[in-house]
Amino acid sequence: MHLLERACWTAVFAALGCAINSTSFADGLRARGLGIPFDGAPGRFDAITDVEGVTVGYTTLIEGEGKRAVRTGVTAILPRGQSTADKPVFAGVFSLNGNGEMTGTHWVEESGFLEGPVLITNTHSVGVVRDAAIEWRVRHGPPDASGYWWSLPVVAETWDGELNDINGFHVKPEHVFAAIENAHGGAIAEGNVGGGTGMICHEYKCGTGTSSRVVKIDGREYGLGVLVQANYGVRSELRVAGVPVGKMLQDALLRSDPKDTGSIIIVIATDAPLLPHQLKRLARRASLGLARNGSYAGNGSGDIFIAFSTANDAANQVAMASLSALGNGQLDPLFLATAQAVEESIINSMIAAEPMTGYEGHKAAAIDHQVLVKLLRERKVMLDKKTAR
Repeated sequence: MHLLERACWTAVFAALGCAINSTSFADGLRARGLGIPFDGAPGRFDAITDVEGVTVGYTTLIEGEGKRAVRTGVTAILPRGQSTADKPVFAGVFSLNGNGEMTGTHWVEESGFLEGPVLITNTHSVGVVRDAAIEWRVRHGPPDASGYWWSLPVVAETWDGELNDINGFHVKPEHVFAAIENAHGGAIAEGNVGGGTGMICHEYKCGTGTSSRVVKIDGREYGLGVLVQANYGVRSELRVAGVPVGKMLQDALLRSDPKDTGSIIIVIATDAPLLPHQLKRLARRASLGLARNGSYAGNGSGDIFIAFSTANDAANQVAMASLSALGNGQLDPLFLATAQAVEESIINSMIAAEPMTGYEGHKAAAIDHQVLVKLLRERKVMLDKKTAR
């Protein structure tokens, strides 16, 4: 973004009176920091950004109280960083339960390509985020071979209406531009950030979470990273590190008759060379990581997943290209890594989240770290703190 353009957006944000948070580095507590054990070897940052080239940006909107409580935002995942507008990636999508939205997926299914960023927001802001993504594409990429800036953006959502004035339509195009332009690699924030700002899972404050794994296949190392926007589940089914802690944590319930009416969006990135049909298989395995934490994908839940590969840099839709791909018989380590990283990402989103009071005074409590640690130690599953990452 040009300096003049950035100054203009800053003035706009100030005029809107919104708190804009584009955190550059993660500084919150994570599940491994509490000593909670997870299987598999994480990458350097234990984040989706461990996959080289992938960047993540947020715009976080927090202001007001009562009926004007704004608790929402936008998350942007750029598969190839700022080259994303020009270089598509192979991708695959899977819907475990379709009571939700992820735009652009018909073309991903048809073409096998993801063209542009993956954006996540709240349910009633999908339209404005989608339109803003097209505007960003027009500004930053050349037209296609036919001379048109043609775009079907991938924009996903989960419902934050419990804490956010969702019908106030507070997400604006400039918030989308900021999330994309501020996207970076390295450590990223979790919890009450970006599209995850107003989200709740297992009746605790949740939001955005991430994790990664390093796998070896025939002597070569590949990275796999996950980012979730978690807004699903009931307390009684919550499991952490295999322990059914939700049955022991029935305090501060949001509802007297809880139902799994939330949603979760899961984004999976890898640098392993996979073709679209293999990436769809990878996306399906997100379901297994979700189940580890106690989801049963209820009727009212939108559980929609997308996986992409940053390999095959020369792949495009207009010219012949030489491609590489792992064999189907080599995919098991990536399937396992997906389940592991999804499981940890969700728990990270819960551990990092802070309690929030929002729309009409509705409250979402954060999970009590000390109580959780006590329960896990009683079940003898906790790591010694000296070995905790």
